[in-house]
Amino acid sequence: MRAILTAIFVATLVTSPSAGQEKPAFRVLPEDFNADKKAQMMRSYLRGKVHAALDRRLETLDALDTPEQITAYQDRLRDFFAKTVDLDSFQPGTPLNARTTGVLERDGYRVEKVIFESQPGFFVTGNLYLPAGASAEKRVPGILHPCGHTENGKAAGIYQKVNILLAKNGLAVFCYDPIGQGERKQLLNEKGAGLLRGSSEHQALGVAPIPLGRGLASYMIWDGIRGLDYLASRPEIDPDQLGCTGNSGGGNMTSFLMALDPRIRAAAPGCFVTTTRQKNESPGPGDAEQNHFAQIREGLDHPDYAILRAPKPTMILSATYDFVPIDGTWLAFRQGKQIYTKLGASERIGLVEVPEKHGYSKGLREGSARFFSRWLLEKDIVITEPDEIAVEKDVDLLCTPEGQVVKLEGAKTMFDLNAARAEQLATARADAWAALAPAGKRAAVREILGLEKIAVASQTPVDKDQLDPGIGAKLILETSDGLKIPMAMYFQNLEDSLQLDPKSAEIVLFLHDEGIGKTHPAVGTKILTAPDRQWLYAADLCDIGETKTRNWRFYGADAAIAYMLGESFLKYRTEQILMLAESIASNAETKPPLHLHAYGEIVPAALHAAALEPDLFESVTLHGGLKSWGSLMRESNRPTRHIHNVAHGALRVYDLPDLVELIPDGKLTWLDAENE
Repeated sequence: MRAILTAIFVATLVTSPSAGQEKPAFRVLPEDFNADKKAQMMRSYLRGKVHAALDRRLETLDALDTPEQITAYQDRLRDFFAKTVDLDSFQPGTPLNARTTGVLERDGYRVEKVIFESQPGFFVTGNLYLPAGASAEKRVPGILHPCGHTENGKAAGIYQKVNILLAKNGLAVFCYDPIGQGERKQLLNEKGAGLLRGSSEHQALGVAPIPLGRGLASYMIWDGIRGLDYLASRPEIDPDQLGCTGNSGGGNMTSFLMALDPRIRAAAPGCFVTTTRQKNESPGPGDAEQNHFAQIREGLDHPDYAILRAPKPTMILSATYDFVPIDGTWLAFRQGKQIYTKLGASERIGLVEVPEKHGYSKGLREGSARFFSRWLLEKDIVITEPDEIAVEKDVDLLCTPEGQVVKLEGAKTMFDLNAARAEQLATARADAWAALAPAGKRAAVREILGLEKIAVASQTPVDKDQLDPGIGAKLILETSDGLKIPMAMYFQNLEDSLQLDPKSAEIVLFLHDEGIGKTHPAVGTKILTAPDRQWLYAADLCDIGETKTRNWRFYGADAAIAYMLGESFLKYRTEQILMLAESIASNAETKPPLHLHAYGEIVPAALHAAALEPDLFESVTLHGGLKSWGSLMRESNRPTRHIHNVAHGALRVYDLPDLVELIPDGKLTWLDAENE
């Protein structure tokens, strides 16, 4: 690369604009780069990978003909699902310590206000709706109702109406607050109320579990499993007749639980089921708990949540005008129907579509009630919801004295659970890491990231007649995997640089998380401590500076898709740094000393690159940045900003400080690390 850059520099020096000539804003890539939100670089790159993986899944699914093949498919995916959310790391059978804090007697049913512990000290609040007459002598089926993303959780009127309709038709319902909603806020403001809305809190809580090898879904699924434990423990409820239903966020949790827990005999997920291919396009990936590590790579798609439980009764609840793609819902239903049919149980999967928008609307509530009545009560009857159903005020359904579980004595938060798990992993990995030779440690790190070898496929010079003083060249590099990296080459003194002896030159690779535009001219050139013999290459890695994705869903949406592919932006950026370093060296007449400077968000990737290939770098200077994944366990200050710098399960093997020992003494300087 360097020989090419030198030639470009010499050719462009004489055409640089004269003093006073108006120059456009500094830029390497075209102004309209990433302007089309659907065709943005990383979104397009990830789309190709997603479609290829989902095409492979369809080929596998289409090849299933016999019950034995279907069972093997179910077992493989269920085992993967349980592993990817790390269910085996949760301790089963811990005391629920359930207690009822109040009772509301109503016509035809009663409501109990319940608190239990899904993990020791981790409180779950819920309302148990019991039909009149239910008793140990007259047990009734029990429905678990994980509610959707309403701010008031279980108290939302539409969810109360579901519960009341089911209870009045002989079915008990336990409707509980998900993490981050209702009485289960994990982040409170100075007034003791929720700091963030439910969906925003889910995003904030979704980063820290990733290096633990978990996800927010891990905790939420476990809450649901313990909710089933609670239902089964009630003397009024038949533990062999359990169901599950929920809408939106509750629909996704119903889908996960019905695929994983065999106790759920009948399930009705609402306003969630579609296909990943269509959902990724619009509206995009869901909240943190909806995205599982490597699920796309391993072929786990929305239809599989029903397929994994086949031939148990399943009803998909949907709405015509939902933002959840209805065409995808019908595709998912068709895939499920084909599998159920091959198992001789086509009548056990159905779909209700109502001409409504997103929500657990009246038609879906009625469809759900009829479905559960048929399969859990053996009553195939028409159930119609009254026009008026009286619902309770939010305050009357509270289970805690102050409205938030974190205020209860002995309460633990997700931050506490994360920190405890991180300590367990630190203890477990210490001896294994210490026993590895440096080569073994580097191999383990590469495996965690899933690093692949990439190279520069092409390099295109741009703006030869629009170079500012101090810039020798602008280039667009294209990698072997099809990504573009803009690069600028800086000199502190152009005339002196013309006399530069290539055999004595040194190079600075400058990676700033605000982009190469921010390095021009002062920030970039001041790093050249020896201007008579140094060149500086500034580049924007993926989703940095000029390549930054324009928001199309939420911050980190592309990172969520990469996560579902079993990959990460930490992987991509580490690969790109190594590619740049190797290309600079391989294109030079002699291997020049290369000094790496990385800032902020790029620091973890630079640290990985230097630890994995220290011989590529003469020196490494890190400015700020995340210094430890362990510190994220209690991070409440915009934790989503770290979504590009976490690797699934990394803390089972190493933490960022462990990489420092793989860099020779004296080569690394770390300035102002974020969590020192």
